[in-house]
Amino acid sequence: MKKIVAIGGGEIGRPGFPVETTLIDKEILSLSGKKKPRLLFIPTASSDSELYFEVVEKHFGKRLGCTVDALYLLKNKQSQSEIRKKILSSDIVYVGGGNTLKMMKAWRRLGVDKILQEAHKKGVVLSGVSAGAICWFSFGLSDSLLFSKKEASMIKVRGLGFVNSLFSPHYDFEKKRKPELKKMMKKTSGVAIAIENCCAIEIIDDTFRIINSKKTAKAYKVYWKDGRYFEQEVLKKKDFLPIEELIAKN
Repeated sequence: MKKIVAIGGGEIGRPGFPVETTLIDKEILSLSGKKKPRLLFIPTASSDSELYFEVVEKHFGKRLGCTVDALYLLKNKQSQSEIRKKILSSDIVYVGGGNTLKMMKAWRRLGVDKILQEAHKKGVVLSGVSAGAICWFSFGLSDSLLFSKKEASMIKVRGLGFVNSLFSPHYDFEKKRKPELKKMMKKTSGVAIAIENCCAIEIIDDTFRIINSKKTAKAYKVYWKDGRYFEQEVLKKKDFLPIEELIAKN
């Protein structure tokens, strides 16, 4: 089975912040089918931050019982065979937040995009937050330019295309998100999936459902049709529904 969990945002216990996504993270672990899954953290978007890894190790390792490792792609020069072995031997891949554009460029340069496609077909659980959620979709609404320019607009970044739609994280958390997504979707065919913090979309093969770790956290389906703009809440349901229903304009 192909498995993806894309999280809109939320904290996992970095210093000074609460732990917010535990219920979602436990679902990620359960999808692995392992009592003590091997979780591989990929922090490319945060420039291989070791502090980020410490937070991930504490949360997923000490708190949730995973064996946690990190794949540093920018700091450490590794052969493609070494990268491939590390990714394909994991039960879960968890991609951190940060600069999506920088991350996608590095992955394509190093061939990580193709290795993750192998992992997807193999049934490794692919997951992540913010940039680590955008990457699984065809495109994402990204604030990557803000890392180098304070007043930059959000941009459309090309992801891996495992899910044929545009993804926007932090839909309730960043004020610019809603107007920027509305503007972007006017020039983008298809549908956008907009996810609030503490909410995620869980995709198994060709089906999906919305899950959350906070009752008020929501997901939306966003698109333009016949000159009108639609923002439709995607309801949280126990059962999985066909993904085609989600990514088709109603």
